[in-house]
Amino acid sequence: MELKPQDLLVLLKVAAHPPQRWTYAALGTALAMSASEVHASVKRAVASGLAVAPGRGEWSPVRPSLLEFVLHGARYIWPATPGPVKRGVPTAFGAEPLASKLTAAPGEAPVWAHTAGSAKGPTLSPIYRTAPQAALTDPALHRLLALLDALRTGRARERALAVQLMEAELMKFDSGVASAHQ
Repeated sequence: MELKPQDLLVLLKVAAHPPQRWTYAALGTALAMSASEVHASVKRAVASGLAVAPGRGEWSPVRPSLLEFVLHGARYIWPATPGPVKRGVPTAFGAEPLASKLTAAPGEAPVWAHTAGSAKGPTLSPIYRTAPQAALTDPALHRLLALLDALRTGRARERALAVQLMEAELMKFDSGVASAHQ
């Protein structure tokens, strides 16, 4: 079974909200995906070792494995593609938690192209097509996705800071359990 980019979006959404219990339908709604897409994502995540399923319909991310994959694998499997300047949702060093730690010239920070976006900058392809929409309604998810984009595209300084912040974000809830029910 091959991982797909939406699998990482599902994992990061659940990791951002421990110990909340999610139904596949609720996750689908929150991520603008169908419940069956979410279910398939969870199956692939479990098969790859990025999640565990202790019982029927229950699952949770394996945070150390998820962190290792995000830090060392995601950028090679799903590289971010830069694009033209457009209006969109800030990401990478243009969004928190990096925006307050790094300075960028106006219009330099990357964005995901989106009509509801609040910034203008060079576009960056999101990890999955619905990520910008999901990030607009969930600041915790937005933080993780912005850090992921900094890891996927950033220069050495941005990446080094993103590594520290991603580790802090994902591992602060290492003992938490997030589950989904069908």
